[in-house]
Amino acid sequence: MGWNSWDCFGASVTEAEVLANAEYLAEHLLPYGWDTVVVDIQWYEPDPGTSDYRTVSAPVLDHWGRPQPALTRFPSAEHDGFTELAKRVHALGLRFGVHLMRGVPRRAADQGLPILGSTATCADIADRTNTCPWNPDNFGVDMSAVGAQAYYDSVLAQLASWGVDFIKLDDVLYPPIQADEIAAISRAIDTTGRPMTLSLSPGKQLSLKNLDLLRDTAQLWRISDDFWDDWAHLLEQFQRAARWAPHQRPGAWADADMLPLGRIGIRAHVGDDRQSRFTAAEQRTLMTLWCLLRSPLMFGGHLPDTTPETLALLSNNEVLALLRSDSSREIVRDGNLVIWEAERDGTQWRAVFWLGAEPTTYSASLADLGCREWGEGCDVWGGELLSVVDGSLTLGVEAHGVRLLRFDA
Repeated sequence: MGWNSWDCFGASVTEAEVLANAEYLAEHLLPYGWDTVVVDIQWYEPDPGTSDYRTVSAPVLDHWGRPQPALTRFPSAEHDGFTELAKRVHALGLRFGVHLMRGVPRRAADQGLPILGSTATCADIADRTNTCPWNPDNFGVDMSAVGAQAYYDSVLAQLASWGVDFIKLDDVLYPPIQADEIAAISRAIDTTGRPMTLSLSPGKQLSLKNLDLLRDTAQLWRISDDFWDDWAHLLEQFQRAARWAPHQRPGAWADADMLPLGRIGIRAHVGDDRQSRFTAAEQRTLMTLWCLLRSPLMFGGHLPDTTPETLALLSNNEVLALLRSDSSREIVRDGNLVIWEAERDGTQWRAVFWLGAEPTTYSASLADLGCREWGEGCDVWGGELLSVVDGSLTLGVEAHGVRLLRFDA
């Protein structure tokens, strides 16, 4: 649980903006479990652009071909990379994370820069036929080449020395999955001796047939492409969440992607500066579904501009308790009606989602919900008690909305 710079600042976030969001996170959300701050893509680009990637990447590199923070955006990096920024984040009681593109920088390969710990060069390990379809920064790494593992070992050793706790590894889950490079980076993390969480992105067409690989190498992995504040995106996440929820377990989590809530699009690659386009009902649906899935939660908005309504979404302990449930699954899908269940230590939750464009009234049979023995339930979002009449609860549900019910033993 934490904050990531992508939804509001795209590839151009600055040190001052990272710290402003870290300070807000520590003051307002750390008590609820939000504890990680992530600097997203192209922190090594002095002039990354604000709406799309530049055609030719111009990264800051060290002598060994490893990306370095751009001083134009991260002035404290003059004193050993992200070390100072990580210290400031850690001093707030938070964890520090960075984005990492798979591969070796094209500039490092073109210049034939040496690899730390190897006689090979970056040119020797570059697989120029294996590149990212949407970002120009890197060539893939040929893991059969001498020096390939040494290069990744050197990159991850540097991140560890800076105090990095979380790595968002990109361009590894588009089909076909880059299994060799995922495994190499996972080994490199182990070699550092520093516990760093590995998150894999983006999960386009991700198959459950890859589950063993994902569990063996990473702690979380995306199950969708980039998720934005569009009802069609949220609607599509329901089928993915239903497929992956039964396979969640501690230390190995399917990730439904970031929460595009609050003020986003300030300098993002998708859309203009805006408050999230999701309605209030859709935002509750989003938070409920993500928590039922027990997905990682990464907030995408500019936290200093968070409204009281958005803060209330993120700090509802009764909803966040779903993240600690023992199991969850979809039990009904019929037209616009979707119902999920979750449980922990005698507490039962049922979420009644309505995907229709108009509000509805639903008579929820306790027998169908598997809660026949309960005489009343609590509406988690609203807080009110709901009485059972003739074995049913009558629920008004907003368009694209949810009623989240809790039944206590």
